[in-house]
Order: sequence, then structure tokens, then C-alpha cells
Amino acid sequence: MFSGIVEEAAQVVALRKEQENLHITMTCSFVNELKIDQSVAHNGVCLTVVNKTENTYTVTAIQETLDRTNLGQLQIGSKVNLERSMMMNGRLDGHIVQGHVDQTAVCKNVEEADGSWYFTFEYNFDPEMAKRGYMTVDKGSVTVNGVSLTVCNPTNKSFQVAIIPYTYEQTNFHQITPGITVNIEFDIIGKYVSRMLTF
Repeated sequence: MFSGIVEEAAQVVALRKEQENLHITMTCSFVNELKIDQSVAHNGVCLTVVNKTENTYTVTAIQETLDRTNLGQLQIGSKVNLERSMMMNGRLDGHIVQGHVDQTAVCKNVEEADGSWYFTFEYNFDPEMAKRGYMTVDKGSVTVNGVSLTVCNPTNKSFQVAIIPYTYEQTNFHQITPGITVNIEFDIIGKYVSRMLTF
């Protein structure tokens, strides 16, 4: 379980395809603190550390993950938002994030707003899935590339988020421009509430 508070935007240093699997090797400031079998969120996707060196670590994404997320679009030098699993004795500074990406969205617009930015994202809207909580609501929570954010101006198929300078600089939001695909995870509480209302 995660909170959507990104620790660092790590750099991809190697990509290796093995049958349908993609091995992703990255470097970050806390490599020496990671352990084999540890869960780490990568752009909001929970992946397991499978190998380590002194300066890098490797995770593996299966084909289903590559089909559902933006990890298959990574290139050498890409920045990936990282978050280690939440410590249960700590504060929940973001919201409850599972690390299970629901689908991708595409950035449609980036608008500067007196030192901050409004990002507009559009996703494929499915009415049946929306009844099960796969949607955004005004002032609700959403995870974009692993970042816990507050929704504003939602429609059936789009939403906006406001990004402050710190988030813009410390995550890969500074690399998101119109046309870029991001991972989104809808709020798990909304999914449970929607499910209960069907009984």
C-alpha cells in the first residue's frame, strides 16, 4: 500500500525485453536502502525489486502491466516517479493508493496559473465501470503517475489537477506535455462505496 507521496523521480538506465517481460533498471538516491523482493511504486505501478547493484536496481513488468500502463513507453533517460510502500506507523499525507493502475489517460492541456500549473487529462470513459467507482469526482482523490492529487473540474471523461512548483520539479510532471500518456488509479474508497450501493 502507498500514499501517493513521491519520494524521487528516478532515471531509467537500462531496458531489457525477455519474451513478454520488460526488465527496467533504474538509479536513485536510496538504492542502498532497497532490498530484493521489496515493493516499490513506479509511476503508480507496484513492482518488485528483483536485482540490485551498488548504484542500480531492477524490476520486471509483465505484458499485462505493459498493456495497462505507460511503462512500455519508457526509454533510457526517462524519469519514473518512485514511492516505497507506506509505513503503517506514519502519517497518511496523500490518500490510500494500492499501486494497481486502472487505466491510462492522455494529457490534453497544460496551463500556467501564476506560478503553478493546471493539467487536463482525458481517459476512456466506460459507464458500467463508472458505476463501480472508476471515475473522478470534484475535490476527490486521484493518482496520476503515482502522485496523489485532488480532482477539479471533472467531466465524464476528463479531469484537471493543480500542480505546485515543488511537485512539478520533484516528480516527472515537468516532463508531461500534451499528448503524453500517464497512469491513473481511481480512489479505492469510491470503488468500495460504489460496490456497496449495488447490493
